[in-house]
Amino acid sequence: MAKDCAVARTLKPHPLAMPSARLPTSLSSLHTAPALALREVHLSLQSTSGSVHILRGIDLCVDAGETIGVVGPSGSGKTSLLMVIAGLEQATRGTVSAAGMDITRLSEDRLAHFRREHVGIVFQNFHLIPTMSAIENVALPMELAGDRDAFSRAEAALVAVGLGHRLHHFPSQLSGGEQQRVALARAFAPEPTLLLADEPTGNLDGETGDEVINLLFDLHRRRRTTLLLITHDPALADRCERIVELKDGLIVGDRKVPGRRPGAQAAL
Repeated sequence: MAKDCAVARTLKPHPLAMPSARLPTSLSSLHTAPALALREVHLSLQSTSGSVHILRGIDLCVDAGETIGVVGPSGSGKTSLLMVIAGLEQATRGTVSAAGMDITRLSEDRLAHFRREHVGIVFQNFHLIPTMSAIENVALPMELAGDRDAFSRAEAALVAVGLGHRLHHFPSQLSGGEQQRVALARAFAPEPTLLLADEPTGNLDGETGDEVINLLFDLHRRRRTTLLLITHDPALADRCERIVELKDGLIVGDRKVPGRRPGAQAAL
C-alpha cells in the first residue's frame, strides 16, 4: 500500500492539486516506505439533516522524520484528518498506513495499543487531568502501557521542557504556557514515531506561543519524530519542511518550503 501511495503521488495527482504539488525527487523515493500513507481516505458523519462529507478522497504520503504544516480554512477537515490518522475517528473508506500497519483494519484495543506505542498528540486545549500533578499527567500513558520506568521517564521529559521545578504542581497551579509544556512532555516521553499537533499555540499569547513552538521543533529535531502540525498561522507553517493545504475535505496544495532542510530548526 505504501508503494502504491508513492506511485499515486507521482503519476496521479489530485485533480484540484496546485501546480506546485510535491513530487518525489528521484525514482528511489518510490521504494522508500513512508512513515504515514493515506490512500483515498473518506470520512462521512451522520447528522439530523443527513450524511456530512468531511474528507473526500485524501491521498498523502509522509516520510519518516518529515515536518508537515497542515493549513486551510476552518471547516476544511484539518482536525478530522488528524483524528483519522490517530485512529480516533474511523475512516468511512480508504486506508491509513502508519508504523508499518493498516490501522483501518485494527480493533479498538489494537488501535489503543498503536497510539500508546507510536503516536503523541498535542491539543490546543492541553487536555491535562486536573486532579493529577504534572509528573502524574506525563507518566499516566506510560503507566497504562506497563512501563515500570514511567515516572523516571516523565521526570526526564519535564526537565527537557524546562519544568523540572514544577513536577508536583497541578494544572490549576500552572500558566497556560506551562500546561502546554506538560502536554508536550506527555506527547514526547513515550518516544513516539509520529507527533500530531492541533493548533498547539491557539490558547497562548504570542510570546508564550513562540516559546512552545521553539520547544516543539527542538524536540522534533532531537528525536527525529515525524511531525504533522495543524495551524492557521502561515509563518508557523513555513517553519515546516512541507505544507499541505486542505479545502472542503480535499488536498488542494502540497509543496515543499524552499530552503528548509530535514532536521533543521527554523528560526522565527
